[in-house]
Amino acid sequence: KNTMLLNRKQGSYFFLAEIFTDAEFEPSGGAYRQHCGKCTRCLDLCPTGALEGGYVMDSRKCISYLTIENRGPIPRELRSQLGNWIFGCDICQEVCPWNEPFTEQIEPALLPYMPDLLALDQEGFSRRFAKTAIKRAKRSGLLRNTAVAMGNTKNPAAVPFLARTLADDPDPLIRSHAAWALGQIGGPTAKRALDRSRKSDPDSETVREC
Repeated sequence: KNTMLLNRKQGSYFFLAEIFTDAEFEPSGGAYRQHCGKCTRCLDLCPTGALEGGYVMDSRKCISYLTIENRGPIPRELRSQLGNWIFGCDICQEVCPWNEPFTEQIEPALLPYMPDLLALDQEGFSRRFAKTAIKRAKRSGLLRNTAVAMGNTKNPAAVPFLARTLADDPDPLIRSHAAWALGQIGGPTAKRALDRSRKSDPDSETVREC
């Protein structure tokens, strides 16, 4: 129901590969069968409702799509539902009963210090993530996602970093999401930063977010 390929012995934590060959093989098994039964964990726990219909993924709502492949703004109505996800999402796999035997084998990800990510310029981003999958999101996408995640924390300690991004970052996509995040946190310091940007930022979308 989470649209992943499911193996009853391996769950869904595996990659697919192809081998092109002229060798002939016998079919390896019978027709595809469904093994979800009455379970709806993935449908119930998807933060954005991307799996609402079951067996169909609405990529426009999927956090993995929104934080990796999406190159534009994250829809405002979905931002608060992203929580602290800044690159991808595995909830629909984590809650799947078929994956329970394998969860302890998965290396826990180290949570990055989000202000450090906001401070990355293009050279710093390329140097840090050039040989990782994170480069797929590009600097613009990763810092956009980081701003949203910081706004979702509602932590006043994030305000100085977001205010600096709003004032100085050259990318309007990042600035507009930093403005949204400041609005989520609120407080006098955030309000002053938004007021300054509203009067001076050349990007209309950023001004609207202020």
